[in-house]
Amino acid sequence: MKLGRPNLRALASGDRQADRVVPPSGFTAQLTLFAAGAMAFLAVFALALSLAAGRLADRWGSELARTATVRIVAPLDQRAAQTDAALRILETTKGVETARALTDAEQQALLAPWFGPDLALDALPVPRLIEVIEDSGGMDAAGLRLRLAAEVPGAVLDDHGRWREPLVRAATRLRLIGWVSIGLIAAAVAAMITLAAQAALAANAQVIAVLRLVGATDDYIAQAFVRRFTLRALSGAAVGTVVGLVAVLLLPAASETGGFLTGLGFRGLHWLLPFLIPPLAGAVAFVATRAAARRTLGGLS
Repeated sequence: MKLGRPNLRALASGDRQADRVVPPSGFTAQLTLFAAGAMAFLAVFALALSLAAGRLADRWGSELARTATVRIVAPLDQRAAQTDAALRILETTKGVETARALTDAEQQALLAPWFGPDLALDALPVPRLIEVIEDSGGMDAAGLRLRLAAEVPGAVLDDHGRWREPLVRAATRLRLIGWVSIGLIAAAVAAMITLAAQAALAANAQVIAVLRLVGATDDYIAQAFVRRFTLRALSGAAVGTVVGLVAVLLLPAASETGGFLTGLGFRGLHWLLPFLIPPLAGAVAFVATRAAARRTLGGLS
C-alpha cells in the first residue's frame, strides 16, 4: 500500500503505525530532550544578555549624549570668580539648557568611593565642577571651548564623548555577541538532533526495510521520525525555557549600585520573547530531522 506525502496536519495528529518505527525511549530520546532543554536554558540567558546590553547602550547613549562637565582648575583664591565667569558664559551659550556648579557635598559624594566619606575638599586641589545639560538641539562644543579658553583660562570642557562612545560601542558589541550566541545555540541543537536522528534511523534499518517491502514510502517513514524528534525537541525546550525563566527571576533586581550585572532580567513585553524559544527549537528540529531522514533513507536504499 502506497502512503501519501507527509504534511503538517499529519505531523501534528500523528500516525500510530508510523510512530512504532521510532523507539519511544532510549539514548536518542534522552539525548534529544537533554540537548533541547540545555540549549533552551542557555538561549534564555543569551537573550537576556543581549536585551540587557541593548538597554545599557541606549541608556548610556541618551544619558551622556546631552550632558557635559566644565572643570575649573584654578588657584583657590580665583576659583569662585572663574566659576561665576564660566556660569555666565554658559547661560548665554546656545544649546545649553541648564548649568550649575556642584556643591561641596555633591563633589565629596562623587569622590567618596575612592577617598572615603571623610575627605576634606580644601585639603586637596580638587577642581570645581559645573554640570551642563544640553537642550534637544545640542551645543557647539568646539566654539564653547574657544570662548572658555579666552575668558576663563582655568576652565576645561568635557563633553563626555571620549567616555560615551567606547561604552556604547562595548554595549553594542555585547548585544551582538548575545544574538550570535543564540545562533550558535540553534546550530548546536540542529547538529545534536541530526546525530540522534541518524542514529535512530540506522538502528531501525531492518524495520525500515520491512516497511518498504509492504509499500511504505520514504516520506511516510521520514514523517514518523520528524514528528517524534520535533515533539521531543519542543518539549525539552519548553522545560529548559521555564527553568531558565525561573533562574532569571531569581537574579538580583536592577539597582544603581549593582550596575549592569543586576540588570540581566527582561523588561515589559520582552518577557514574551523567551516563549518563542520552544517553537523555534521545534522548527530547527523539524528541518534538521527531515534533512537527516532523507539523507539516511537514501543511503539505506
